[in-house]
Amino acid sequence: MRIVRHFVLAAGGTGGHMIPAHALAGELMSRGHHVALITDERGARIPGLFDGAQTHVLPAGRLAGGPMGWFKAGRSILAGRAMAARLYETFEPSAVIGFGGYPALPALLAATSAKIPTAVHEQNAVLGRVNRFLAGRVDAIVTAYPDIQRLKDGWRHKTHLLGNPVRDEVLALRDQPFPALSEDGIFRLLVTGGSQGATILSDVVPEALGLLPLNFRRRLQVTQQCRVEDIDRVRATYADLGIPADLATYLPDLPERLGWAHLVIARAGASTIAELTAAGRPAILVPLPSATDNHQTYNVREMVDAGGARAIQQSAFTPVELAKQMQKLALEPGALANAAKRAWNCGRPNAARDLADLVENLGPQPVGGEPIRMRPAQAPVMGRQGAVA
Repeated sequence: MRIVRHFVLAAGGTGGHMIPAHALAGELMSRGHHVALITDERGARIPGLFDGAQTHVLPAGRLAGGPMGWFKAGRSILAGRAMAARLYETFEPSAVIGFGGYPALPALLAATSAKIPTAVHEQNAVLGRVNRFLAGRVDAIVTAYPDIQRLKDGWRHKTHLLGNPVRDEVLALRDQPFPALSEDGIFRLLVTGGSQGATILSDVVPEALGLLPLNFRRRLQVTQQCRVEDIDRVRATYADLGIPADLATYLPDLPERLGWAHLVIARAGASTIAELTAAGRPAILVPLPSATDNHQTYNVREMVDAGGARAIQQSAFTPVELAKQMQKLALEPGALANAAKRAWNCGRPNAARDLADLVENLGPQPVGGEPIRMRPAQAPVMGRQGAVA
């Protein structure tokens, strides 16, 4: 008989932190557990997440702005820690799990002080600042990539390679075949840049498509996410080129779009790569150069090394280079389908389930037998046909 427990998940208010936490919350609640969320005001405003879970907004200052900023941040962290401690007295969590971002810091400090089992989940291939600060104190570190920068050797005994949880709608794509593509069939391209830095995609992608051979250009069908200030200009460019394009500032049906895409051009955020590998979609990735600790450059390595994606640094991301890379992938027989299979082999579709197993085993009364062990980084993942790509 499964024991019903209480868990607290703490995450900063960006999608990169909140979506994996949301996926874990859903898995834990499906097992009958109770979940509370600690976040900041941004996280509490994201629609469609953490339905059925308590939400608590804690003050959490950013450690920036010089001595005065550090002083204010310290006061906020101490206030947040006190609020979290009061929550734990009434909610009595079996474990507290942090997903990065500053709101996770006071929540986990309060948990370690109260001797509550703790874990951190790192979505990127570089251990983030808050997770680095907490890594030596927590009971478990969960990673999404086999090679993590800034992970000390002394922490590896408690490190578990489980992956990034993704939405069920994306996970459902995993069992669907790669969309058929004939030599003269419609070529569907998905371009998504998120809220940060999508202007470079709006600048480069339409011009690159205009450089493609005419017979290829006539086959294109584009869906592109654009910033508000760019969308009219991009729409006019596609109209001049005669390329059908569906443009939006937000794509609520992104999983559906991903399902029919033959190629994706995107930034290299952790959630983006997790969804590409879960669905098995080839990509051209452009790491955001201003990402903290350059983590997007490290995020692409596994997928690129496996042959599931090509990476172009932003300094080299020109229309000529993009057009060249697109032709290599799209016009060589079998190249796209092969890249899709290799991307699929990088996926870790059981991340939410495995993370929930680990979290249950953090408590004083383990559920389901032996605690989960670290996944070997070198272990191959079997493809659709049962063969390693």
